[in-house]
Amino acid sequence: MPRVRCAPASRARRKKILKAARGFVGGRSRTLKQAKETLERALCYAYRDRRTRKRDFRRLWITRINAGSRSNGLNYGRFIEGLRKAGIGLDRKILADLAISDPSAFAAAVQQARSALEA
Repeated sequence: MPRVRCAPASRARRKKILKAARGFVGGRSRTLKQAKETLERALCYAYRDRRTRKRDFRRLWITRINAGSRSNGLNYGRFIEGLRKAGIGLDRKILADLAISDPSAFAAAVQQARSALEA
């Protein structure tokens, strides 16, 4: 019985790793061992940072909303409380976009939140 060598499978495995490592600098994109190590680390970072990105954006939105609401005379916590009481269901992403792109509409939302807090 002839000896079976897994050349096509192992070549495909190596090609897959080296293809994923394109763009890495130096031996990290050319030598299999370095490419494999670097790729494994890169995939770990990618997995971790997909979750971190969500936190970072939420922090950015809150900062923008806070700046916009303070310029209209209400701090962030009271503004969000007023929106809840007023029954306005805008999320933080939309509110942050309003604070940046349409300050007059954001000021109207702040005014509604303030009136709901007083009532």
